Amino acid sequence: MIKKILRRLSPLFIIAVFAAAAWLLINTQEAPEQKDEPINIPIVDVQTVTPQTLSLNLPSYGVVNPKYKTQLVTEVQGRMLSISANFVAGGVVKKGEQLAIIEPSDYEADLIQAEATLAQATAALNEEKARGEVAKVEFKDFTQGLPPELGLRIPQLKKEQANVKYAQAALARAQRNLERTVIRAPFDGIIKARNVDLGQYVTLGTNLGELYDTSIAEIRLPLTNEELAYLESVENPDTSVTLTAQLAGKPVTWQGTIVRSENVIDEQTRMVYLVAEIRDPYLRNTKISGQLPLKYGSFVNAVITGRTVNDIVTLPRHVVRNGQVAVVNQDNIIEMRQVNIIRSDVDTLYIKGSFKANERVSTTSVNSLSSGQTVKILGEESSNTDTPPEAATTAGE
Repeated sequence: MIKKILRRLSPLFIIAVFAAAAWLLINTQEAPEQKDEPINIPIVDVQTVTPQTLSLNLPSYGVVNPKYKTQLVTEVQGRMLSISANFVAGGVVKKGEQLAIIEPSDYEADLIQAEATLAQATAALNEEKARGEVAKVEFKDFTQGLPPELGLRIPQLKKEQANVKYAQAALARAQRNLERTVIRAPFDGIIKARNVDLGQYVTLGTNLGELYDTSIAEIRLPLTNEELAYLESVENPDTSVTLTAQLAGKPVTWQGTIVRSENVIDEQTRMVYLVAEIRDPYLRNTKISGQLPLKYGSFVNAVITGRTVNDIVTLPRHVVRNGQVAVVNQDNIIEMRQVNIIRSDVDTLYIKGSFKANERVSTTSVNSLSSGQTVKILGEESSNTDTPPEAATTAGE
C-alpha cells in the first residue's frame, strides 16, 4: 500500500526538487557587470574657406559662323567659259580674285555698238552746235524783238545733247555688263559651295555658289535673362570671352570679344543671345605659333568674363541644404549657418558675406548634423574626451 502511494507521488517529488533547484539558481546568480555605452561621435570632412575677389564668369556655348556670307549670283547670261581652280568647296580666295568667266563675245559686241552710237551722237551734237552759230549770224540784224528759239536751233541743240547723254549711258551699261562676265570674289573668304560647271549656260540670277568671309567669325551665346546681371555691361569693350573646342582630341582655346546683345528673349528657349566676335579665325593675316584655325561650323564652349565681386566663397552644391551650411568651430561643435547665395551653376554655389577667413565648413551630408553637435574631423587624432572611461582609468593607473 505504501509502495503504491510512493509510486504515485514520485512525480510530484521530482517536480518539487527541480523547482527548488531553479529557485536556488535564480537567487544565487551574480548580477551582470554594468558598462557605460560608448558615445558615437560622427566623423566629418571639412573644407577651410577664405573669402576672395572673383569674376563671376558665365558659361555658355555656340556654333561658329561667318559674320558675312554671300551668294554669288550672275548679273549677265551666257555660257561658263572658264572656272578658277580655287572656285571649289573649301577653296580659299582673296578679294577681287577671278573665280569664273562667262562667254563675253556678245557683250564685247554690245560695247563696240555703244561706242559707235556715242560717236554718232557726238558728231550730230557738234554739227548742231555749228548750225546754231550760223543761225545766230543770220538773226544778228533781227529787229522785231528777240529771235525765235527755233530759228536759233536751240531745241535741236538740246535734242542732240540728250542723244549724247543717252549714248553715254548705254556705253557705261555695256562696259559694266562686259565686266560682269568675270565673276570676282567680293572679299577675302572661303568657298562654301559651287553650283555650276564648265560649259553650263547660266541666266540672270543663277546662283553660282556661296562664299564665307574669313575676316570675322561670330558666335551666338545663349544666357538666361537672370545671368545678364553678372555682366558689367554688354557694350563694355573689355568683356572678353574664351572659346574652347576639341580638335584632334585636344582642347584648343581662342580669345574673343562680346560685341552686342540681340536684346530679344527667344520664345522657345527663353534665352537672350550675346554675340561674340573673333578676328581672323582662319589665321590668314596673323600666324601664332601652336594656334589652330577656328573653322566655321565648330561647336565651342564659352566662358564669358563676368562682374567682379568681393567677399566670395565657392562651395560644392551638396554642402548646402535649404540655404544652410554646417560650420565647425575650433571646439569641433557644429553651427548651422544661413548663407547668402548670389549665384549657382551645375557644380558650384557662390556665397557672399557669410564667412570669415579660415573658417571650416563640413563637406559631409548636412542632413545628419545639427547645431551644437560635437563631431570629429576626418584625419585628426582622437581626443581624450573620446576615450572610454575604463581606458582612461587604466591609463591613469
